Parts: sequence; structure tokens; C-alpha cells
Amino acid sequence: MTLADLDSEACYRALQTRDARFDGRFFTAVRTTGIFCRPVCPARTPKQENCIFLPTAAAAHQMGFRPCLRCRPETAPGVAAWRGSANTVARALHLIAEGALDQNGVDDLAARLGVGDRHLRRLFDKYVGASPISVAQAHRLLFAKQLITDTRLPMTEIALAAGYASVRRFNDAFREAYDRSPSELRRSSAGADAGDKLMLKLPYSAPYDWDAILGFLSLRAIPGVEQVKDGAYRRTFALGEARGVFEIRPARGEKALALTVQTSDISALAAIVARVRRLFDLDADIAAIDGHLSQDPLLARWIEERPGVRVPGAWDGFELAVRAILGQQVTVIGARTLAGRLTDTVGEPLAATAGADESLTHLFPTAEQVAAIDPIGIGLTRTRAATLRGIAQAMADDPRLLRAYETLEETVAKLEALPGVGAWTAHYIAMRALREPDAFPASDLGLLRALETAEGRPSPKDLLQRAEAWRPWRAYAAMRLWLQGDQTPAPRRKPQNQS
Repeated sequence: MTLADLDSEACYRALQTRDARFDGRFFTAVRTTGIFCRPVCPARTPKQENCIFLPTAAAAHQMGFRPCLRCRPETAPGVAAWRGSANTVARALHLIAEGALDQNGVDDLAARLGVGDRHLRRLFDKYVGASPISVAQAHRLLFAKQLITDTRLPMTEIALAAGYASVRRFNDAFREAYDRSPSELRRSSAGADAGDKLMLKLPYSAPYDWDAILGFLSLRAIPGVEQVKDGAYRRTFALGEARGVFEIRPARGEKALALTVQTSDISALAAIVARVRRLFDLDADIAAIDGHLSQDPLLARWIEERPGVRVPGAWDGFELAVRAILGQQVTVIGARTLAGRLTDTVGEPLAATAGADESLTHLFPTAEQVAAIDPIGIGLTRTRAATLRGIAQAMADDPRLLRAYETLEETVAKLEALPGVGAWTAHYIAMRALREPDAFPASDLGLLRALETAEGRPSPKDLLQRAEAWRPWRAYAAMRLWLQGDQTPAPRRKPQNQS
């Protein structure tokens, strides 16, 4: 959504009624108070002539407006940054959330995205209403504000976790934005004490089908690395020098997921949260997606029964690529077993001080570790072992190999150029690791099985033709088909590619 897309009359009606459907879609800056708010703010509604409606919090921050202390813009769902954005902007926003501008400049960010820095700035002006630097500044500020309000972390650790170069800059930023110091903003009843763990709430735009995404991840959970138990997802992680474990589950009574993190490096916290949000697809405009897919009568029935189905992402691109290769021509359970053997063979054991227990014992192996072994020993055929070593060596040589390009077609072509990677594998990697919302592995058995009728099972070509109506969100349609396929057993036959 761009600034030009915002209808001031519609925005003001949403503001008057505090319509939760618009939360995260726009922010209201009030000229007379110098404050910007969410549409659901409980404060008295300002006069329309005093309101400026903006697509993102960063746009309000760049214009010099202060975040509201009542509605807390830092807790708004991230739909505004996702909805309608050009692919390049969406990817840039994710990289900024992971700290891409904490140490490097806009030119480096643009190079990572394959565009010029001037072009990137123009895209940000159009879709975000703020420069990349202003977005990074607003992200640091709002993330730090959430940590101040919701945790008991010391201020020095909050400054480090939010990406501030020094405590002085941290204090100056808060005095400028809130007209008070960070310590003055902290309430005496700040977040619950969790010992050496940290608890945060990650908001989303409802509806959210937690059972669907948890069931999908449960079937594919890598032994020693991931675990689904008691309605929660847990996993080990490595991010830079940080090592640890996180757990995520629904926050009771709120449109949010509750994240508990145990990490050896607090400076990685913002990047950890950004990756978790991508893994659980928290920033999708699910109302727009389900509305579009509902034009297909079959999908409409499934959406009515189970609204809010998301596309699970991936913690790490290489890990997902390995999972996709191991899933070629075997069942989901078979691929999970192979991934567990690989992890047990070369994965780094997680130190007990970092949160290891009887079930979460290892980090998933790196590209360098996999490239250095012969994977035949875990039960792979010679061909697939060569494919696995090939992609591992390619990733070791170029750690940015699995960064997304400008279009889905370019991304798929780049992946298919790797030995042993076909269309199914490329689309599956693009769908989950690279967050391509229109990726669609049309040859997948689960997708074909879900549309099987008394006349027989459709061909991949037939499925692709029907899927044209689902663009640009075919990945979400695929999740619907997989979910339906899991509930409809198919006749036993030779295994094919499965997700």
C-alpha cells in the first residue's frame, strides 16, 4: 500500500470506529499533538483536518511525529510493510529488520538486492513513505520501546539488542522521539522475570490458523533440532555468534504469538525476532489473500472452514534447501529421518549452557560441514548425495546464494541451474526459504492428490492451468491443498516429490 492508495475518508471512518481490521494497514499522525497512532488507539478521535494518514510507522517517524504511548505502534501487526509492496521493497524490509543497516549503508543493501541505491530509495518513497535509513531508525526505536515496556532487560542490553551503537545514541533517540528518557518510559510492572530467558509477544493480523502451521512443522521437525510438543514449537538456532533455543506458542487471549528466547548473544535478538516472524508468516495480509483465493469455489469452502492458513517459512535458507533435496522422491517422514541422521552426523552439539536438553541437542549443520562429508553414509543414493554436496559447496562458496532475486522466474531459474535441482525443488525453496508468495511446486504429489476426483488425478500441467487464477498467492493455495491432502489418504503407489 502506497501513500497514494490511502483513502482519507475510509481511513478516518476506520479511526472513528477503531476498526481492528485496519490495524497495521495505516497509521494516523495528528498535527496538533505531534503524535502518531494505530487505528485502534483508545484516545479521543482527533478532527479529520488534523489527521495525516501514512502507510508505515517509519513514514511518521521520518516526519517527526512521536509514537503514541497508549496504543503502542511497536505492537502493531506488520501488514503495512507487507501489503502491496514491490518484491524488492519487501525483501529490503526483511533485511533491515535483521540489522542490514546497523553496520552497512544503503548502497550495500541495494547491492544485496541487485538494484541501484537511487532506485531503492525511490521504491521506498513510493511504497513505504520513508527512506531506508528512516525505516531502520524507526525499527530500532520501536523494538527498543517494546523491550523497555515488556521485559526487565537492563537498558544497556536493550540498546545492544535493538542495534544502537552506544547507550548514548540510545538515550538521545528516545529523548528526541518520546521527549523522555528510556528509564522514564519503563513501568515498574515491566515484563515477567523469566530467568535467563526472554519473553516477547509477536502480533499478527487475524485470523491465524495456528493448528495448521504447527501440524505442518510437526510432520517435518528435524530430530535434535526441532520439537513440537504441548501446542508449542521449539528449536535450536545459530545466528552469527549467537547460539540458543526458542519456543513459540499462541499468546492467550491476544492476536499474537508468545516467543521465549534463550540466546548467548543479546545483540542478535532483533534478527532472531525477524526470522521467527518470517518462519511463522506473521506479516501476511491474510484477509486480502483469503479474499482473493475465495474466488475459487473449492478453495472458498476450505477457507470458510479454516480461515487464516499461512505459509511456513524457514529459519535458514540452506537448511530448507537440504530438506527439499532430502525430500526428493521420498515421503515426508523419510526426509525427516534423513535430516536427523545428517544432523546427528555432522551438526554442532548445542552446549548445555545454551539451552540443550534431552530432545534439542544439535544445531543444523552448516554448508561447510555438509560439503566436507560423503552423505551416502546417511542413506542417500549416489545421485542425491552428489546433489546435496553440490548445493552445500555452492553455499559455502557463496553464502548469499539463496538470496531472492527481483522476480520468481529469476529465482527459480537460478536454483534450477544447480545440479540435481528441478522445478519442484526450486519452487519449494522459493516458497519457504525465500518467501515467494507465488511459488508453486505443481508436480507435488500432495497438491495433485488434493484435487483428485472420480475422473482421476490432474496432471501437473492441468494444475498449473487452474492455478493461474490463484496468482499472485499460489503458495497460499498450495498450503490449502496440502492441508486438504493430509486429511484425504491416497492409494499407495511409488513415492513422488512431497513437501
